[in-house]
Amino acid sequence: MQAIQLEKPQAFRYIEVPEPSAPAPGDALVRVHRVGICGTDYGGFLGKMPFYSYPRIPGHELGVEVLAVGEGVTNVAPGERCSIEPYLNCQHCYSCRRGHTNCCETNQTLGVHCDGGLRPLFHIPARKLHASGSLSYEQLALVETLAIGCHAVNRGKPNPGEHVLVIGAGPIGLSAIEFVKLSGARSIVIDVNAQRLEFCKKVMGVDHVIQAHGDGSELKALEEITEGQLADVVIDATGSNKSMSHAYNYLTFGGRLVFVGITQQEVSFTHPLMHRREMTFLASRNALPGDFTRIIQLIETGSIDTRPWITHHASFGEMVDAFPTWLKPESGVLKAVVTLD
Repeated sequence: MQAIQLEKPQAFRYIEVPEPSAPAPGDALVRVHRVGICGTDYGGFLGKMPFYSYPRIPGHELGVEVLAVGEGVTNVAPGERCSIEPYLNCQHCYSCRRGHTNCCETNQTLGVHCDGGLRPLFHIPARKLHASGSLSYEQLALVETLAIGCHAVNRGKPNPGEHVLVIGAGPIGLSAIEFVKLSGARSIVIDVNAQRLEFCKKVMGVDHVIQAHGDGSELKALEEITEGQLADVVIDATGSNKSMSHAYNYLTFGGRLVFVGITQQEVSFTHPLMHRREMTFLASRNALPGDFTRIIQLIETGSIDTRPWITHHASFGEMVDAFPTWLKPESGVLKAVVTLD
């Protein structure tokens, strides 16, 4: 069967891989129907993702069908539609034993450290499958994106009525916005792209948007919105070291800064302002199993609707040619989805 491999930065190719055998105990054999493309995939393609290894079959935002299960599997059954929690943790290290499965010391994320879902069939530990009786494969492929935002917001712990500033209105920023709204906090978004800000305002119901010009006007606008208080929580979803180094300027006294984007470049800041305002800086990596369960329920009940996010589609055979075009700002891409059936 065919798979899509990122041989090295900016070099996709179609390769032949063997069809998988029957699943081992504890595992499941799944058929991939939909693959969401995210910032990690773009970073891997450009050679800017620090954890990426090559050659690699990408794909970790997955909507799949269970074909068979190994001995001892009881949480899913053949025929069920599932989202995949793509962080393969060891279950034994100090992090895993304390429940921090998202940052297992030997974590292997599908499509980043080990081969992912841009192939028709593969094995996965069944404990990483989250089933839904009503969601489509496309909806299930977006659960992981939402989980990243969910975990980032959980790290910041916003309270009802607080101001939460999300910097960057790409898919991860959008997913964070969903959970900021659910927290009861007031949402503010900064982005350079006016089209994305319009989407945040009109489609997502964000309270305030600020277009970034890099001239200091963003801070002034935030001060006006918050009546001088600035943001209680700032979530930087840009992956830009310049943005990440500057983000703490938007924080109020006792504020929390969450880095959910990732960069290979140095992030730096001067200490006095951080110290004076007693800020807390937090990293947010991956997500937890409970995030997936919660998100599936929220989509099933209609509390979250990700359908407007999907702006681009490609078939398995079209993806290699289409992928570079999605990197261009003029493409208007928010979320691209690849179809394998």
